[in-house]
Amino acid sequence: MSSEPLIVVEDLAKTFVLHNAESAAIPVFERLRLEVGPGECVVLAGESGVGKSTLMRSIYGNYLPTAGAVRVRHDGAYVDITTAEPHQVLDIRRRTLGYVSQFLRVIPRIPTLQLVMEPLLENGVAEEEARERAEALLAALRLPKAHWDLPPATFSGGEQQRVNIARSFIRNYPVLLLDEPTASLDAENRAIVVELIRQALAGGAAMIGIFHDHDVRDAVATRLFPVAQFKIAA
Repeated sequence: MSSEPLIVVEDLAKTFVLHNAESAAIPVFERLRLEVGPGECVVLAGESGVGKSTLMRSIYGNYLPTAGAVRVRHDGAYVDITTAEPHQVLDIRRRTLGYVSQFLRVIPRIPTLQLVMEPLLENGVAEEEARERAEALLAALRLPKAHWDLPPATFSGGEQQRVNIARSFIRNYPVLLLDEPTASLDAENRAIVVELIRQALAGGAAMIGIFHDHDVRDAVATRLFPVAQFKIAA
């Protein structure tokens, strides 16, 4: 397994400007540096408000940083998410950079099984293989088979989260961002997700995560990263 980082955050800064409040500035962090290599799960640590979620969204490209770079190893070269063209960002998300959150955001009325198959189909996997892998993963996550042909909009929060986890883990993303992936799960399902994370790490994935459940955090973290050390004084 190569030791070369799969994600490199360089001198990242983020300040929010409230244009409806006389352009008031809310500083979050500055000069933040982080590297994550294959087999690492770096857990963002710190109290609420230090910028953990802002950092995750900046890495994924949902927030544009004030300064700095987020370089993701993609097709053998580093691509800076902060300056990449939109089509590049979408390609990176499709093939390299996965995101697991506690919320499921999908097109309504699409059956659960089809939703879980999609990441494989989009990457050229044959439909039969994609279906088999999706069924195996949904079964492992203990989602009732009667739900597989239903759209997940009416599912419980925990069931929707399991669909989201299945969509993210069915493809072997080199880099995974984990934003409270077990928040709505019971103890048995949390243990299943911990095992999925461990398997992905063993396969060489690089992960950055936020976990408020300390038992889950301690089970998967290879190191903690205190975001508060880069906090800007307001």
